[in-house]
Amino acid sequence: MIRLISAPIRRIVRFPLFQLAVVIGVILWLQAADDSSIFGHFFNVLDKLSDSAVELVSAFFTVKSFTKAWLISGCMIAIVYLVGLLTLFLVGLMVRSIVDFAGRTNFLYLRNAIARERGIAAYRAWLPFERIRPSQITQQAWEEQFAWPPNNRPPYPPLGHRIMRGVLSYAALIAIVALLLQFFTPFPVLTWIFGWPAPRSG
Repeated sequence: MIRLISAPIRRIVRFPLFQLAVVIGVILWLQAADDSSIFGHFFNVLDKLSDSAVELVSAFFTVKSFTKAWLISGCMIAIVYLVGLLTLFLVGLMVRSIVDFAGRTNFLYLRNAIARERGIAAYRAWLPFERIRPSQITQQAWEEQFAWPPNNRPPYPPLGHRIMRGVLSYAALIAIVALLLQFFTPFPVLTWIFGWPAPRSG
């Protein structure tokens, strides 16, 4: 019932333009706060972080007034957006923990309702997986191989391995893009960053 009522609100909150408007509104609200208040201190920290980012960029590129204004605004928006995402993640984690506790202890007799909802969600997620199971493979063997191993461990690597794999993948992608820009375009990115010799034209 709560999910049904909150569905329109969640659709609006997930809309990118709405999120951007909220972030800009938060920045303006922090800017209007008194410097001696806690929100004023937050804005001062945000301002210093944005200035530091602009100084870092100006070490590699020429930053003039127009570019500087956009960089400061973009850095403020990015920082507030990331803080908001982290806050929502922590709130969601807390709500899920409360729901899990209510389900385990049958608080307010909610166990059946929570179990029914999660059972429906689990079936909907399992059905596409079951559709591609070959007929000669039993359902138990299929699930043990790909979905639910017999040792009750998840069929995906630990969180640390996934984070490391994602970082290495993005680092490799950035390195490939930088090399392509260095040797096949007029933008010597590696020369700007590491002082590499620029490729000869012609």
